[in-house]
Amino acid sequence: MDFDQLHTFLEIVRLKSFSKAAQTCYRTQPAISAQVRQLEQELRADLFERFGSKISLTTAGRIFAEYAEQLLDLRRRVQDAIAELEANPRGELVIAANEATCIYVLPKVFSEYRRLFPAVQLQVLRSYGSRVVEAVMENSADFGLTQLPVEEKRLQVVSVHRDEIRLIVPVGHALAQRQSVLPHEIVESFMILPKYGKTRTRLNEWLEPVEDDVRISMELDSSEMMKHFVIAGLGVSFVALSNCREEIAAGKLQAVPLAPEPMIRRLGLVYRKDKALSKAALGFIETVSRHLSGEDKTEKEKAKAPKVIAG
Repeated sequence: MDFDQLHTFLEIVRLKSFSKAAQTCYRTQPAISAQVRQLEQELRADLFERFGSKISLTTAGRIFAEYAEQLLDLRRRVQDAIAELEANPRGELVIAANEATCIYVLPKVFSEYRRLFPAVQLQVLRSYGSRVVEAVMENSADFGLTQLPVEEKRLQVVSVHRDEIRLIVPVGHALAQRQSVLPHEIVESFMILPKYGKTRTRLNEWLEPVEDDVRISMELDSSEMMKHFVIAGLGVSFVALSNCREEIAAGKLQAVPLAPEPMIRRLGLVYRKDKALSKAALGFIETVSRHLSGEDKTEKEKAKAPKVIAG
């Protein structure tokens, strides 16, 4: 049983004629007769009584006609709802990201997205490191924002943001006015390090020449706690420059570049390659790309940024 058969059946009922229904359905009369026979076989009941050239519905036919009309009406309502969804997207998007990204990177993206798609609800799944990728792969999140590189081949990865990991020290610290610092120049200070993640891995590599002399006082999973403990004089730490601009402007912290090369952090937007993207999802990609891709990027990277149009 399909919608075409239902439409043909109801045309016969409306016109009280197989031949006239054949004309409105643009089929031959044998073709629509065959459709009715298929329906009767599936329902195991006669739908029409025939009296010469006249036809009328059987009791089963009258019952079936009521449900056929309801089914076609439901189909129209579904089509209208989908069309309305395309014109005015609604629903929910879940974004997985770590705490610092949620606080310092996503708010203005969310604000602009809400202006463009007011009926779409945004949910944040607070995750760390590889858990962001896992959440997207498991479909518990539609999108993830995580530090690059991401090696998962089943994910689409769009580089959307870059900033710099710097040493943060209290104002007045001996290193506060340095143009840059090398690993051996900070071993006298207690260090507050991120507990895990790509930044911790890169810091371990940077500190490797002095690893026997490193003094770790704390390992934390929150950049907010790291900043407050540094301000309190409990040690020095390392955070992304975008995460501590307010404290620097307020004169509470100084951020010193690492040497011999700056430690650049890149964030990527990740989503499954095999996932169908709604207009709401395409709009989120466009909003993230427009608001983050231009930040702190070289002209070469800007040229490579993907252009996504939510049409």
